[in-house]
Amino acid sequence: MDAKAIAKSNLDQALGAWIDYLNQVRINELVAKLASQDGNLQDSLDALRSTVETIGDRIIQTGRGGEKGMHGFIAEVAEVGIGNARKLINGEKPFCEWIDNNGPADIKIDGIEFQMKFVESGGSFSLEAIRCHLEKYPDFLRNGGRYEIPKDFYDAVKTLASMTEEEARKLSRSGDGYSPRQYRMVQDFLQESGITLDDIEPSLLEYDEVQQAAIGETLAREEENLRTVDQSLRDEAYEESLPTIAEGFQAAIVSAGIEGASAFAMALGAKLKEGKSLRELEPEDWSEIANETGLGTLKGGVRGASIYALTNYTATPGAVASSLVTASFGVAEQVNRFRNGEVSEADLYVNAEIVCLDAAVSALSSAIGQAIIPIPVIGAVIGNTVGSIIYQTAKDGLSTKEQQILEEYDRKQKELDDRLSAEYRALVSELSADMSTYMRLLVDAFDPDPHRALVGSCELALELGVSSDEVLDSAEKIDDYFLN
Repeated sequence: MDAKAIAKSNLDQALGAWIDYLNQVRINELVAKLASQDGNLQDSLDALRSTVETIGDRIIQTGRGGEKGMHGFIAEVAEVGIGNARKLINGEKPFCEWIDNNGPADIKIDGIEFQMKFVESGGSFSLEAIRCHLEKYPDFLRNGGRYEIPKDFYDAVKTLASMTEEEARKLSRSGDGYSPRQYRMVQDFLQESGITLDDIEPSLLEYDEVQQAAIGETLAREEENLRTVDQSLRDEAYEESLPTIAEGFQAAIVSAGIEGASAFAMALGAKLKEGKSLRELEPEDWSEIANETGLGTLKGGVRGASIYALTNYTATPGAVASSLVTASFGVAEQVNRFRNGEVSEADLYVNAEIVCLDAAVSALSSAIGQAIIPIPVIGAVIGNTVGSIIYQTAKDGLSTKEQQILEEYDRKQKELDDRLSAEYRALVSELSADMSTYMRLLVDAFDPDPHRALVGSCELALELGVSSDEVLDSAEKIDDYFLN
């Protein structure tokens, strides 16, 4: 039994299994992130749809706030719903709460109470409404409260507050843009009220976006934005899961170090087995050891880089990739021996075939061991050890006829494996297509728009096998079902 060859084969397969493990870690992280993002998207859309229901049921249908004040309540609910949805799409916890008690605060954001002022009358960008509120609740700011105004109002206030007197004199009085009166109003407010821009924050929405006639379109647009963010997060997760030059370089360095150290240990051990002690080693001996170590280091670097490239860019398993590299080194060595006249052409072919067969057995044994013992690296090493021992025993002891039988069996097993793999990929592809169709129909069936939901429900029923006669897909069928 060639223990040295088995040890070298174990080392090669261990490196392949380790690189395979690095790749699998990235894939597992990607799958986990995508699964988590599925939940994030659903939670985010649920928060947005709950906002739609609350605005419709508790504000618009009840006429809350009247014709002039309804948009203020819509703004409160929309701010909470959109704010939470944007957090949830990123996997963060909701942070907004609608207080709804007619008290000094309308909403709470990260534990801070906010009074929202969406007042257009008077052209004061809601600042006069803030002044009136502070007069009614003088302790509001001292107790940690803050104010929130429409985003477009805040931008205007911030711009006017930062202007100099010279810049203000250049403002137009024709109504196309800010006016000197607005500049003076903002400056006076900040100087006289004791309120600073730090006490005021912009809303997520502008004034026009929270009006009764516009809120539906605003929320629909927000849903599109959430889906865009969701897709960008998925794309980002995919990009992070891709192999990188840095990781490939790391694999090459580690492989070079391990194989170089192994080559040094084996070369030194061979010298010591000759009966020499460390003190008795000559410069020529150390030169040979250094050459072996350098060659092993070089091979290790090439092996690590090659396995990393094969496993990531050609979908080759680590055990197979390692064996391919080993076989390549072995064949190259035989070619070099042939060129130096050490072996004949016939021996070259036979030796190359043996090298490839040994590598194939190593790959198969490692793959089986990793499957039976799903522990990274350990399973591959144990499988390779057992397989190599069995193979060497069989190679030495089996007759030609028995080896032919085993080769025929291996061929049939490979054909069966290829066929089953093809069938498996076809079934997975078919299942993926069916699930994609089903999820699209399911989303349509529960669409907030009742007309789209009705059409989607009919399509979903037909897809699930319901008879077309039983599906209420026309006004006549609906009338007949409920009236007769």
